Amino acid sequence: MRIVSLLPSATEALFALGLGDQVVAVTHECDYPPEAASLPIVARSTLHLSDQQSGAIDAAVSLAAMEGRSLYSVDTDAILALEPDLIVAQDICDVCAIPADQVAQELAGIRMIRQHPHTFDDVLNDIVELAEACGADPAGLMKDLRRRIETASRKAHSLAPVRGVFLEWLDPPYRAGHWTPDLLVLAGIEDPLARPGIPSVAMEWSDVVAARPDLLILAPCGFNLERAQAEAGVVRERIEAVGAERVVVLDGSAYFNRPGPRLVDSLELLVANR
Repeated sequence: MRIVSLLPSATEALFALGLGDQVVAVTHECDYPPEAASLPIVARSTLHLSDQQSGAIDAAVSLAAMEGRSLYSVDTDAILALEPDLIVAQDICDVCAIPADQVAQELAGIRMIRQHPHTFDDVLNDIVELAEACGADPAGLMKDLRRRIETASRKAHSLAPVRGVFLEWLDPPYRAGHWTPDLLVLAGIEDPLARPGIPSVAMEWSDVVAARPDLLILAPCGFNLERAQAEAGVVRERIEAVGAERVVVLDGSAYFNRPGPRLVDSLELLVANR
């Protein structure tokens, strides 16, 4: 089978399922596992924001959405030339990855899987669905993932719960949404601002202060650890005003933001840092 992945989390899942040799093209964001980065790239961002702080990025993305501009350019001619049997896309967030509707018409006739997870269970089910669509057996991978989930959760709940707040963006602050609140519950972290199963939305820093967290977790969407730490420095005074006993900065790009197998790593990170 020849597979084009327009979704970084799906790329990770395909390789975890042992199907990496069947992936023929990816997006510029598909950087894990390392082998994926060497594949042909058929989609790139239309915005150049790698040197921008989160406030400027939020403004640029909001402006693009208001003007109806896509955040991604897709080379559908290159995809068609590869003659794929399957395309994996998503319907959950127009900012985080290419929306399936952007390419559906031009790629009509090619089988397309649209992933749209909202909860942690949805993510796990999507991995199984992807495996079955490719004729692969997900049993081994799923057994390992569920074993690790159970081990991490059991460890977390042997301890007293922790009052915390998880932020998916810093300027403005975005509360935890979609699958992240599920991870927090499994990790024994009680986040009064988290909203499970729905998109993360912006709020005010005063809301974070009012939540009175003992633990503040920062994992900005799309930022690696180094960039997240730098961004935390930009809003240092805001963070200090929250008054949390502990502040933890984590790699959102590698873990929490991508609804794939590494969400289990994310859970283990939460338990280790709670």
